[in-house]
Amino acid sequence: MSDFRKHLERNMADPEFAAEYENLRPEYEAIRAVINARIECNMTQKELAEKMGISQSYISRLEKKIMSRLKKEMSKLL
Repeated sequence: MSDFRKHLERNMADPEFAAEYENLRPEYEAIRAVINARIECNMTQKELAEKMGISQSYISRLEKKIMSRLKKEMSKLL
């Protein structure tokens, strides 16, 4: 088990932590699903951007911003 998983498991014993973690779970899973779907379809950010009619840099910034925000929220919990 990774250090993160061990740390998470210990913190999940705290009801306040567990509740906040569960509040963040749907957002994290939705974002992860979108990013994973792009990767599983073997699509680059550029290909996805072309299909959506937006720039690749926008996709990159969006993915980075989302992940950064989630990491920040998770770090508050840990």
